[in-house]
Amino acid sequence: MAMKRPRIEGFAIVSREGMIAGSDSSFPEALKIPADQAFYQASLDRASAVANGRHSAEGGPKEAARRRIILTRRVQRLIPDPNNPLAVLWNPATAPFEEAWQRLGVDDGMLAVVGGTDVFGLFLNIGYDAFFLSRAEASVPRGRPVFPGVGRDKTPEDVLKMHGLVLRNTRPLDAATNTMLEEWGPKG
Repeated sequence: MAMKRPRIEGFAIVSREGMIAGSDSSFPEALKIPADQAFYQASLDRASAVANGRHSAEGGPKEAARRRIILTRRVQRLIPDPNNPLAVLWNPATAPFEEAWQRLGVDDGMLAVVGGTDVFGLFLNIGYDAFFLSRAEASVPRGRPVFPGVGRDKTPEDVLKMHGLVLRNTRPLDAATNTMLEEWGPKG
């Protein structure tokens, strides 16, 4: 019997320019907004597993206890992470997502996609059931965009729309910093 596909939810906070990290790939202090961190960590607590790139992680005290798929081009096949018994290393060029999910050993539930740029972009093609985009007023003019293609002529919202997602809800997340939370999902 085939394993059930998980619900796939993405989580990112971006600057005015659509950046998730500075040009040195570090997470900018200006994007560390307590209300967003509380929403993010509570969302990860609902997840059955987390997907992130080799240089991305969600942080927090529960990080090591979460099942995860780590995306990396450094492996040629899907393998257990030698440094984490709860994780698998997955090269999307050599194995389908379904195989990575099955190898993780989670029957169903929600997969939280937490970045970086290429990981967020890959899952646009696999298919998000929801993408939670926190929009901060902070400026990070030159950095790493949330999705490939975000920059001078495309916003994160443009990229989400190009992949068939629609804005379902917007709500204030933090009035003091004017941070808004947008929830995107498939049409229909």
